[in-house]
Amino acid sequence: MPARIAPLAITACTATCAAGRGSQAIARALETRAGGLIANSFSTQPLDCRIGRVTGLEQLSLPDALASFDSRNHRLAWLGLTQDGFLERAHALRERHGAARVALVLGTSTSSIGETERAYRELDAQGRLSSAQSRPQVHQPHALGLFVAHALGLAGPNLTIATACSSSAKVFASAERLLRLGLADAAIVGGVDTLCDSVLFGFNSLELVSNEECRPFDANRRGLSLGEAAGFAILERMPQSGKVEKDTPLLIGYGESSDAHHMSAPHPQGLGAERALDDALARAGISAAQVDYINLHGTASRQNDEVEAALIARRFPASTRASSTKGWSGHTLGAAGILEAAITLVALERGFAPGTLNTRELDPACGPQIRIDNSEANLRIALSNSFGFGGNNCCLAFARADTA
Repeated sequence: MPARIAPLAITACTATCAAGRGSQAIARALETRAGGLIANSFSTQPLDCRIGRVTGLEQLSLPDALASFDSRNHRLAWLGLTQDGFLERAHALRERHGAARVALVLGTSTSSIGETERAYRELDAQGRLSSAQSRPQVHQPHALGLFVAHALGLAGPNLTIATACSSSAKVFASAERLLRLGLADAAIVGGVDTLCDSVLFGFNSLELVSNEECRPFDANRRGLSLGEAAGFAILERMPQSGKVEKDTPLLIGYGESSDAHHMSAPHPQGLGAERALDDALARAGISAAQVDYINLHGTASRQNDEVEAALIARRFPASTRASSTKGWSGHTLGAAGILEAAITLVALERGFAPGTLNTRELDPACGPQIRIDNSEANLRIALSNSFGFGGNNCCLAFARADTA
């Protein structure tokens, strides 16, 4: 088992998705159970489904200094950076530590592939890219990292993690290692993914897309709803005194695994997911019984929900609250980890456990931990699960500062 880690302070966090721009707007949507899923209005060809679309991106313009990076993904990234005062906090962090000592670790699944789709639709008669689309800084998997580093003026380690739906959960683990090894003095982590045809029709080809709002863990669930999101957080070492502001949440553990059972299906007994859970608990130095809330991966796909429900039922006491919040946002793919981490931090801050939106009747595989309704609760320690294609799993453990 891995050794316990020193907690890291999360000194800023923000998220933007279909349910709201900024963490406070998302918190209000959670509390009022106002979901953001709408009928598909995005794909270039008809597809009957519900999506979690962030409105206004088509009308958003990047600052002149960033215009060469223009894409839907980068517009959403910029929109996300400008919420909750995060941009100002990031600039202050750079001034405090120096541009070369702040690491940037971001997760994405599709990067700017939507813009690349557009570029190929606009090839000239000789099959060449237009001069406006001859932008290698955009048409590549590391585009998001290049864009955010440029936007924030950072020159430190810059990593892009692309492990499907666990991408922006694993950024916390990579950042912890960079800080522990002394390769950086602070880290900005996050993730951004936007809707595009490749995502919508790719998941539809796998028969995973529902024509109604997703209903995670419902006995009659029909599949997932795809969405888009941006989220960012700042991780810093604890001060030598070991004391931080009482409302500062902490990263206390993480677990990663890759069971490689199947290209898209989870291990039927959830062995990889359980390994990630065990490692997160071990690094946090806690037991399953100490966890108050779990934000589940819960995509509303048949097999994934069944495997995760069985894992939660066998490992946690009935008093643990658990839910999937994808009914508010849709499944935001490479941005799911950071979005749901941000939601988990909102739950810790507000003493509020969100339920599972749109779900009417829980699958018999679910134990008493999985809740449909919202509830107020004294939450001290919480987990967030993210499971990706290829059996790539990540579990994050967070705590209130007064608990840790």
